[in-house]
Amino acid sequence: MAKDVLCEVNSCRYWATENKCSATSIYIVSHASKASESAETDCKTFETK
Repeated sequence: MAKDVLCEVNSCRYWATENKCSATSIYIVSHASKASESAETDCKTFETK
């Protein structure tokens, strides 16, 4: 598992200083049958502050 997860979405509840993600787990989904670039994925862990 990644040691540090970086996130620039400061409107997210899990955003922490230095663009760190403070969530205990991360859930990412694909909205394409087989994702081949980041634009085809979404972070479902996001929660508005």
